[in-house]
Amino acid sequence: MSRPAAFLDRDGTINVDTNYVGRAEDVALIPGAAEAIRRLNAAGVPVVVVTNQSGIARRMFDLVGYEGVRARIDALLGEAGARVDATYMCPHAPELDGPCECRKPGTLLHRQAAAALDLDLARSWYVGDKWRDVAPGLALGGTGVLVPDAGTPPEDLERARREALVLPSLGRAVDAMLDALHPASRAG
Repeated sequence: MSRPAAFLDRDGTINVDTNYVGRAEDVALIPGAAEAIRRLNAAGVPVVVVTNQSGIARRMFDLVGYEGVRARIDALLGEAGARVDATYMCPHAPELDGPCECRKPGTLLHRQAAAALDLDLARSWYVGDKWRDVAPGLALGGTGVLVPDAGTPPEDLERARREALVLPSLGRAVDAMLDALHPASRAG
């Protein structure tokens, strides 16, 4: 039976977005992110990162740099007892490569993850700091959550207030998800 997942954006949701994070030494987790992911792990909810990395197409960093950042995030999460079950990445820049279905708000990577991991896209949650992170959830019948930060465009926040959920942190998004998926698990 398919199970719901937490589809998380990377930069600005799990780690601090320093504008095209391409070096492992620049990685810092957002406070509370590892704890939130650890709670998803403990609840048996698969954690899937879907990230746009147009810095690759823009030649700001290469696949080796991207993999170094991914490995550093995984290591920092692991030190905190948390893990990501799978990561999917779009390396394209629309103005250079043309449109693609893998760049969020496209849903190709989400659908690939669902097929590979037997996930129920309609029962899944889609969390990020930009509208493009939330939009796939709505397109796939799931729940979108915007977790705004300083880099969230005001129009993204306005749209999310109308069409999705807006919560102040990944931890609060995980609270809402676990409450919806397992209401008895948080009752005390």
